[in-house]
Amino acid sequence: MILSDKTILKMLKDHSLKIFPVEKEQIQPASVDIRLGDTFSIVEDSSKGIITMQDEIPYKVIKSDSYVLLPHQFVLATTMEYIELPDNLTAFVEGRSSLGRMGLFIQNAGWVDPGFRGEITLELYNANRCAIELKCGRRVGQLVFAKMDQAALTPYNGKYQGQVGATGSRVFLDNESVK
Repeated sequence: MILSDKTILKMLKDHSLKIFPVEKEQIQPASVDIRLGDTFSIVEDSSKGIITMQDEIPYKVIKSDSYVLLPHQFVLATTMEYIELPDNLTAFVEGRSSLGRMGLFIQNAGWVDPGFRGEITLELYNANRCAIELKCGRRVGQLVFAKMDQAALTPYNGKYQGQVGATGSRVFLDNESVK
C-alpha cells in the first residue's frame, strides 16, 4: 500500500518515519520530494582503465553548492535529507519528469530497504549534448513509501547503513564473504 500525504505527515509527527531536514512543502499527495545535497563523487581515473568488483574503487569527493555535469558524464550525488525507515516501511526513489526531459537520469537502484538510515546516494547521468548545472537544494526526485504486510524479519543493516554524502560503491566488500 502506497502511503498518502496524510499518513506521511502523521508518521513524521509521531517519529515512526524520520526525514530531516524536511519542509511541509516537500510533502506531496503520495510522496516526499528529495533535494540535491552538496556532495558529489566521481570515479578517479585508473591506470588500467578498468574497474573491477574485487577492488575498492577510488572516488574524488567534491563538496560544492553546484556541480556542472558534462554531456555523457556520470556522478554520484547525495540528498539533503537523512532518512530513517521503520522495519515495516520501504521506499522507492523516483526522478522528476521535468529533469528527465532535460536528459538528466536519476537513479539509486530505485529501492530503499526497511530499517535503512542515512542520506540517499543518487546516480546521475547526463544523456544530453549540453552540460547541466546541478544546484544544492534543488528538488531532484521523490520518495514513494509503501507499507509492508508486516515488519521485516531482518531489517537492513548493510554496508551503506548510516551513509552520509555521495557514497561510492562498496561492491568489493561482497567479495569478503566469497573468500
